[in-house]
Amino acid sequence: MQVKELQEQAIDLLKKLIETQSFSGEENLTAYLLQDWLNQHKIPHHRQMNNIWAVNEHFEDSKPTLLLNSHHDTVRPNSAYTRDPFKAEIEDGKLFGLGSNDAGGCLVSLLATFTYLFSEEGLSYNLLFAGTAEEEINGKNGIAALLPEIPKIDVAIVGEPTLMNLAVAEKGLIVFDAVVKGTPSHAAHPNNDNSIYKTARVLEWFENFKLEKVSETLGEVKVTVTQINAGSQHNVVPARTHLVIDVRVNDKYSNKEIEKILKNMAPVDEINARSLRLNSSSIPLHHDLVKAGIELGMETYGSPTLSDQAMLGCPSVKLGPGDSTRSHSADEFIYVKEIKEGIEKYIRLLEKALK
Repeated sequence: MQVKELQEQAIDLLKKLIETQSFSGEENLTAYLLQDWLNQHKIPHHRQMNNIWAVNEHFEDSKPTLLLNSHHDTVRPNSAYTRDPFKAEIEDGKLFGLGSNDAGGCLVSLLATFTYLFSEEGLSYNLLFAGTAEEEINGKNGIAALLPEIPKIDVAIVGEPTLMNLAVAEKGLIVFDAVVKGTPSHAAHPNNDNSIYKTARVLEWFENFKLEKVSETLGEVKVTVTQINAGSQHNVVPARTHLVIDVRVNDKYSNKEIEKILKNMAPVDEINARSLRLNSSSIPLHHDLVKAGIELGMETYGSPTLSDQAMLGCPSVKLGPGDSTRSHSADEFIYVKEIKEGIEKYIRLLEKALK
């Protein structure tokens, strides 16, 4: 099939995806749309819950496997929309609609690329396409549930809007719940052990806290207190002040290491991680995929935002058409030309890296 034909089909598929509600956990109907594409192109595939996957025609167990992955769930539209978020409209070269940029454009571009290369012989890697669910909520029924069902992955391209530049590293995430304890009392009585006043000093500690290992691609580990909660009545000094701490982890630390450091050093009475599964991810700059991308003029950078890369546990790169700054915005859009160029660049990248 010709690239131009696939480009037009991909744009038509994206329009259908936009006009089909697929909030995280509710992707049943968009999963059928992905299956329809694969059926039309006579590509055998599998469905696991709302995750759709397929391998290339000449899959060989002896070869390493490259995953092409993006998600078909969306966030809910925010109140600032001036357009119908579920109406796909093209104006001035922009395709508007919820999920168009994050990450529908990437999804259809990767699917078109997989379709183009499906029957290709002589590739040095197997290809595995996965259109997955629940990425926006890091849900248990998305890529995490699919991984035990699919062949072992050796490297991955995760489709997220990067202006077709190579995000060669991505920060991980840990959310901590912490408690500062004090002595409860009536507000009218003296109290030198007020948990709220003690929290002021704790906040200063977190504001000044730095970890020594700095990544060339991801910079410092970023530790940010994002929530505080204490007290229920104006005349009662609370016994506990609760904090939520958001930690963005670079590739110099594992999440377990960060947990151990904060448990040992943070001046709080309790601190516990909600989850340690969202680790940082990266790919060596000398990997064939990265070298091929650089030769094609793609820039490399480290991404501060989280994606399904955090679940994979293998070298991976984040790459896709669209602009991350448009994600989750009102009147979301992607340029039609970005989709067409994305398909062309994905194909050129894989042909260069895998032959």
